Amino acid sequence: MRVEITGKNIDITPSIRNRVASRFKKLEKWQVALINPRAVVSQLTSTTFKIEADVSVPGAKLVATAEHQDLYAAINEAGQKLEKQLNKQKHKPESRRASHCEKVADVDTEAA
Repeated sequence: MRVEITGKNIDITPSIRNRVASRFKKLEKWQVALINPRAVVSQLTSTTFKIEADVSVPGAKLVATAEHQDLYAAINEAGQKLEKQLNKQKHKPESRRASHCEKVADVDTEAA
C-alpha cells in the first residue's frame, strides 16, 4: 500500500514515514479496500505536533486528527482513531439498529 505523507513545517524522515505506513498497514486487518490513504504531519510549535490522517473506504471516508507533544504518540493516536472508525463502519450492518427491527416484529407476533 502506498501512503501519501506530507509535512508542514517539518521534514519527513524515513522513520516518520515508516511509522505512518505501519499504522495504515494495521488497518488492512479489517479486510477492507483502503482508497487513497493520506497523512499530513504538522509541527504547530516547537513542542506540539499535529497529525491529520484520512482514508476512503467503500461507502465512507474516515478522518482522524491528533495533537500531542510527542510526534510518534500523535501518529499512534490518529491510527487508533482510524481503527475505531473502520471497526464501526465494518460492523455497521450488525449494529443494534439493524437487529432491533427484527425484535419488534417478534414481539408483535407473540402478542397476536
